Amino acid sequence: MPPRRCRHGVTRRHRADTGVSVELTPATAWTTTRGQAMEIVLETDRLGKRYGRTWALRDCSLRLPAGRVAALVGPNGAGKSTLLHLAVGLLRPDAGTVRVFGQAPYDNTAVLSEVGFVAQDTPLYRDFTADELFTMGERLNRRFDLTLARRRLAQIGIPRDKPVGRLSGGQRAQVALALAMAKRPRLLLLDEPVASIDPLARREFLDALIGIVAETGTTVLLSSHILADLERTCDYLIVLDASQVRLSGSVDALLAEHRQVSVEDLVLRHLAKGAAA
Repeated sequence: MPPRRCRHGVTRRHRADTGVSVELTPATAWTTTRGQAMEIVLETDRLGKRYGRTWALRDCSLRLPAGRVAALVGPNGAGKSTLLHLAVGLLRPDAGTVRVFGQAPYDNTAVLSEVGFVAQDTPLYRDFTADELFTMGERLNRRFDLTLARRRLAQIGIPRDKPVGRLSGGQRAQVALALAMAKRPRLLLLDEPVASIDPLARREFLDALIGIVAETGTTVLLSSHILADLERTCDYLIVLDASQVRLSGSVDALLAEHRQVSVEDLVLRHLAKGAAA
């Protein structure tokens, strides 16, 4: 597959161009209009998760192609965190299916070794230094790239010998991103990683994310409610509302199809439709 120009201006290739052998199955491949196989890294079919009598996610169906930096957006309570927790194997579905690289992620160490995850508010052991967290990551993950993790922090001037609880919110987010990317994941899931940090730190985090993705070719699914940041960073869009996918596809194609000039206009228009229905 030829190089693709992403919305953030970085030319990237399909993961297969890096030499990684990927076995495509009917559950993990689409056929493009040119008849080429396209790897699907994350797929859900009528996925549901219930807490008591309340469905946090219901009849949720989507496909995320490889090589995308995808935005997952929706109002509070739409089911974004639940979807990510199901995808990373922290929860078991109550209905439907979720597949990552063609396999169910729950209790599946082979799949989860290929997935990086940064949870909401970037929880870290606050008394550990970054170096101590990296040592733990290296012991727990067979492909952990210690050199990459240390290099990322050195590039942005974050000390590795200070307890992370004494770092700023933006610096902690950068440590969490370095930890996740040092796994060398094929899929990176980010759950509101910059929601509680200031605009400058948020921009620095997203710039670091773009740089790492350009270097590694990792597919990203980024949950956030800050639409302006997503428009600058992401080339694929998934709108979740009332526990269901209302819109998904390439950002450029969706903007052209719906005759909108911005991601924010497009998202707000569809959320308003859902509220009126």
